[in-house]
Amino acid sequence: MRTLIYTAFVSLDGVVDSPGGGSESENHRSGGWTFKDIEFLPEAYEIKGRETEEATALMFGRASYEIFSPVWPDMEDFAALKDLPKYVVSTTLGEDALVDNWGDITILRSLDDVAKLKETDGGPIIIHGSASLARNLSDAGLIDRYHLLVYPLLLGAGKRMFSGTDKPKQMLKLLESETYANGVTKFVYDVVR
Repeated sequence: MRTLIYTAFVSLDGVVDSPGGGSESENHRSGGWTFKDIEFLPEAYEIKGRETEEATALMFGRASYEIFSPVWPDMEDFAALKDLPKYVVSTTLGEDALVDNWGDITILRSLDDVAKLKETDGGPIIIHGSASLARNLSDAGLIDRYHLLVYPLLLGAGKRMFSGTDKPKQMLKLLESETYANGVTKFVYDVVR
C-alpha cells in the first residue's frame, strides 16, 4: 500500500492560495507570500529536499498540473522530479493536454481511481499544490500524511487547506516539528487510522 502525502505551504489561518505568486487565473492579492514577506532560510525548506528524495510519484489536480507542467520540466530545481511518474486527478483534462517532456503522466478520473492507486505496491506519492484535490482527498480519508510549513501570517481570504465539510473527527499523530528563526514552523503529521 502506498502512502499519500500532502505537502503544503500554509498561512496560520489555513490559506494555501498562491504561495509562490500564482498564475493569472489564480492571483491571490498576497500571492508570493512565502518569499515576499518572510526571510528565506534554507533550513526551513529541508523537508522539501527530503520529499524529493523519498517521492516515488507525484500527484496534482488539473489546475496545479496546468501551472506546473509548462515550467517544472525544464527547471534545475525540479530536475530530480522529472522522471518520476505523475498522476493528474481530473474529470476534464484531455490526454492531448499532457506534456511530453516530464516522464510518464496518467490521468485519474475519480477519487476511486486514487484509492485503487494507493492499493498498489510502491513508495510515497507526494501531492504538490492542488488545494481542491487535497481537500477532497482529505474528506474521503485518502491522505496518510501531511508535510506542512506554516507561515506566521494571516491571509484572510483564499483557498483553504481543509474544507468546511461536516465529518467525523480525524486524529493526527505528530511525527516532527521545528520552528525556524523566520517564524516558519514545520509540522509532519500522520493520519491516525
